[in-house]
Amino acid sequence: MKITLNRINDDFLFECTNSQGNSILLDNTTQPGAKGVSPMESVLMAVAGCSGIDVVSILKKQRQEITGFKAEVEGERVVVEDAKPFKSINVKFLLEGNIDPKKAEKAAQLSFDKYCSVSKTLEPNVEIGYEVYVNGEKI
Repeated sequence: MKITLNRINDDFLFECTNSQGNSILLDNTTQPGAKGVSPMESVLMAVAGCSGIDVVSILKKQRQEITGFKAEVEGERVVVEDAKPFKSINVKFLLEGNIDPKKAEKAAQLSFDKYCSVSKTLEPNVEIGYEVYVNGEKI
């Protein structure tokens, strides 16, 4: 796996591109007019994407009918010398459709316990939690 980072302005805007040519913009979001996400926001996005792929994949294999899927991710940071790493991350899955709530809960559990490489990379330094909602009801 390889990522290429290119600076695309005179400040802090970078384009990160994978080997397939897909890219995202990273920027210093403390500056006015930022055009990308911060590197730390991209970590939260990676957790959401990785676990989201897992949950959808598991539920599709179980023939659950997903009509809507959304994840909200929040991270709490702590000051460690000059850095501010994540202390904890919480993922809230919001699923819609003809979905067995027990299967949705199990899919999320499997993602974080077994499959999500991003969250596994962050362990044991970051506490990762999750909540699952199916059709507006918390499981």
